[in-house]
Amino acid sequence: MKIVKNIALILLAVFVIAQFFSPEKNEGDIASVDAFLAETNPPENVKKILVESCYDCHSNVTKYPWYNTITPVNFWLADHVKDGKKHLNFSDWSAYSLKKKEHKMDELYEEVEKGEMPLDSYTWTHTEANLSPEQIEELVAWGKSVQAKYQQQLNAN
Repeated sequence: MKIVKNIALILLAVFVIAQFFSPEKNEGDIASVDAFLAETNPPENVKKILVESCYDCHSNVTKYPWYNTITPVNFWLADHVKDGKKHLNFSDWSAYSLKKKEHKMDELYEEVEKGEMPLDSYTWTHTEANLSPEQIEELVAWGKSVQAKYQQQLNAN
């Protein structure tokens, strides 16, 4: 029993010490998505969906929940956000080529349409990010229209 107690104390000590270490936060300026919004011109209902369901993982601005202060959860969240931004970052939209923008819009509405986005692991704790069938339809319609504009521009070049 003494070994179990010692192991528990060591694990507790490691957990407490780990709380002094945390990853860099993704706390940029919300203005970083302005170029994306200006170029794609989403209607207000779609803007709301983007804010509630997309920006935390796909922009340079994350609103962190209270449990982000707990290590190792904060490292898991940081990795999750890093991976999301690797696939699509609305804050870097102006740096994307026209072809990449067209492709990203295609991926955006396809992932939402298939129910792949937002991730279940996100919506479990962010219930406001759950999309209704109507919201999915609105987002997909907007995404298809934006993608079509990019395709026209690509075909004109």
